Amino acid sequence: MTTITAANPQASKADGANIPVKAPGAIVTYCPVVFEVPGRPVPLEIKVSMPESGSDLPIILLSHGHGMANFLSSFNGYGPLVNFWAAHGFVVIQPTHLDSTALGLRDMDLPDAPLFWRDRATDMHYILDHLDELEAVVPGLHGRMDRDRIVAVGHSLGAATVTLLLGMQVLDPDDPREKDLSDPRIKAGVVIAAPGIGDEHLSSGAADNYPMLKFVDFSKMTGEALVIAGDKDLNVRFSDRLSYRWDAFTFAPAPKTLLTFFGAEHMFGGISGYDAAETSDENPERVATLRALVWAYLRSQLYPGDDSWANAVTSLESGKNPIAKVESK
Repeated sequence: MTTITAANPQASKADGANIPVKAPGAIVTYCPVVFEVPGRPVPLEIKVSMPESGSDLPIILLSHGHGMANFLSSFNGYGPLVNFWAAHGFVVIQPTHLDSTALGLRDMDLPDAPLFWRDRATDMHYILDHLDELEAVVPGLHGRMDRDRIVAVGHSLGAATVTLLLGMQVLDPDDPREKDLSDPRIKAGVVIAAPGIGDEHLSSGAADNYPMLKFVDFSKMTGEALVIAGDKDLNVRFSDRLSYRWDAFTFAPAPKTLLTFFGAEHMFGGISGYDAAETSDENPERVATLRALVWAYLRSQLYPGDDSWANAVTSLESGKNPIAKVESK
């Protein structure tokens, strides 16, 4: 177990760029929490990060991406986001999904490899079903989580996991399994650079290697969501259509909000890890802005009357050269 003390007792530009946030506090991290899940080829390992003090804490389930880094695609990644959200009042729960490079299962002959897209959603169901056991294992957590205020955040393939929890379906006609993997316990989601629909712009390589991408359907994704996209996040190995990464906003029913970062590529300045080599658009201010905006959005979604999101959007749009733009439907 590790305690990290926030250096600055006041909200600052380093905390959230120009976005107003509350003062950070010390955080505690604990890992691994290990669950032996029936039918899962390896145990489910989880990292928990939480404020050192406080009660009735809202919960973020964080789903990592499918990236090629050795450990960032596991509970060891996304420190710039996790530490911030925990320091600002959330319990952050990070599972290591089966597709993580750290597990070495991608090339094995297992159902749904290499993406394990369905197992990712069922990992989240399992965690929500076993919060009592999680509390019992993590020192200092018992009785501090608000079970009525649970949200999900994901990046890249992790964002696809969040869309599944909000109602997106993979309509593969050759897959007889239940299509609806949504979970009503998730009150809102944040979808960062999610895969889009499998239209004529989907590359043949993506369709062959990741068949589920051909059948993504957002028409029943009714859960409230903030969809985050970068206007430079174009990867022709997946699709030659730039708007691919915000299809979860375009094709899902309202209410949805789209947050588009100018100049952002797939890592949004470095969200997957501190000084991560996989970041092609290093920009600490963009990271600080994104994590603060997500915090504000989730606060306002979970607490009726909370004006954090309205204040954040006002602050974002008031500068001479805004770093991002917001639109809603």
